[in-house]
Amino acid sequence: MTAMGKIGVFDSGFGGLHTLRNLVDALPHYDYVYLGDSARAPYGPRSSDEVYTFSTQALDFLFTHGCELVIFACNTASSVALRRIQQEYLPLKYRDKKVLGVSIPLAEAAAATTVTKRIGVMATQGTVDSEVFVREIHKLDPSIQVFQQAAPRLVTMIEAGEHVSEDIREALAVYLRPLLDASIDTLILGCTHYGLIADTIQAMVGPAITVISESQAEPRALARYLGNHPEIDTKLSKGGTRTFCSTDTTDKFDSLGSIFFGSPIHARAVVIDTVNRT
Repeated sequence: MTAMGKIGVFDSGFGGLHTLRNLVDALPHYDYVYLGDSARAPYGPRSSDEVYTFSTQALDFLFTHGCELVIFACNTASSVALRRIQQEYLPLKYRDKKVLGVSIPLAEAAAATTVTKRIGVMATQGTVDSEVFVREIHKLDPSIQVFQQAAPRLVTMIEAGEHVSEDIREALAVYLRPLLDASIDTLILGCTHYGLIADTIQAMVGPAITVISESQAEPRALARYLGNHPEIDTKLSKGGTRTFCSTDTTDKFDSLGSIFFGSPIHARAVVIDTVNRT
């Protein structure tokens, strides 16, 4: 039987395109469908019920459009909704489909990196409140201290194209100060959008601190997962195609998304609150 399933990558906006870029670089032969819910970004300040509802709508769209496996590039969706989706939603509607998050790969990478056992997490308010990174890191090593910092302004600034502005540097200085004062040696960037400013963050924290983003951790995690699950890998089509979808104005999505993806993209506008409307 010919493999027909694609890999879906879902994010609340276009930040996950930076993750997709690294997935394509590492695993170029797979077919990918990217969905950015830019019309409702950011997810960070939203309630857990809203994030869950939006995430299930995204899954309905991606599974209806040929995806076999979906990666939640959105840290807020991954931390707030993924467990409930895996335990309740998939068994009810999509028994044979898989959804993976980014929290565990990031936690594993950070735990393997830290020497002083002092890890910082900078993320959206929703991800910080969920304490997903605290839980996952402590599963690996309870002796590691985890220091969290919400950075509520960054996603909005990056979505507005301010990733190279002096204003974002000033905001970063405020958010990073408590983490630097905690003497961390490893910093998790717990939001896909932060990948675009990872170099700026690295320069601000200095070489003594290792900065880890999902765009680095996720390709290794996916390759390992597919290697461990050949029964899933055989379902995935390998034509090297990339499809881009956005719930917001595609001109803006294409312009800023091309920066995240590293090459020009052309997204089609979709509506995901009802899967039959596209």
